[in-house]
Amino acid sequence: MMRFDSALGLESRRGPFATAGKILLYSGMVVVFTGPLVGLLISAFNKTLDPTSFTWWPDEFTFDNFVHAADRNVYRYLFNSFVVVGFGLLLQMIVSVFAAYSLARKKFRGMSVVMLIMLTTMMLPEEIIAIPLSLVLADLPVLHLNLIGTYAGMILPVGAWGFSILVMTEFMKEVPVELEEAARIDGAGELRTFFTIILPLCRPALGVIGVFGFTMIWDQYLLPLIVAPEAGMWTLPVALRSLRSDEEVGIGVLLAATLLALLPSIIAFLAFQRQFMRGLTSGAVKG
Repeated sequence: MMRFDSALGLESRRGPFATAGKILLYSGMVVVFTGPLVGLLISAFNKTLDPTSFTWWPDEFTFDNFVHAADRNVYRYLFNSFVVVGFGLLLQMIVSVFAAYSLARKKFRGMSVVMLIMLTTMMLPEEIIAIPLSLVLADLPVLHLNLIGTYAGMILPVGAWGFSILVMTEFMKEVPVELEEAARIDGAGELRTFFTIILPLCRPALGVIGVFGFTMIWDQYLLPLIVAPEAGMWTLPVALRSLRSDEEVGIGVLLAATLLALLPSIIAFLAFQRQFMRGLTSGAVKG
């Protein structure tokens, strides 16, 4: 039987008063954490909006907010976000699994330096690399291409993320080497061993980097702001700032756009939830 122990030690409390206390405490936590989400969901479909009030059901249920959002090009911004996160996440996962395989299975000089560089990239705030990044994207080294104003300029910089590489590296280190040796004895090459033995065993880690990678790319603000010179290429997080400062945009349209920006992250988590939870717990089980 599975037990869920809390830091408050509530699992040791018994009796009707303890049960009532748990119900009140957990109900309060649900209200605190889900209240803003419920309020956003209701307000997005509400015709009569009062930012200072909260209701469990719209006073006048309507889809007008989402209809008017089209007049403000919200769905164009949403499409741009899906393009960037779709290709960016695919590229990031491909880079992560191959880089992690090299770090987990190959021994080469300077490996510790490579790991240090990846950790350093995770510690640098985006504001520090904004100017160098804009210069590099304006004149890509060796190829001398200008990626400003292109989708590639928003996709390539997120193609490698130190967090995803480190997660995959640590997970691949836990895969028994004997499985690879057995596959090679059976005549399998290195690529076949990687795709048929190692990668399927790393599904939990793929779920973890998939959820975190999706959220990281979807919430990008500074990078699209640097790359997109025109509003037609903005992603939804960037457009929300513009909609908020536009006095002609009603609060209903802004809430509808906010809901559209929030839902994909929730759907991504629900889609990868099983692998995500297995990936978070596998380290503790193996350790």
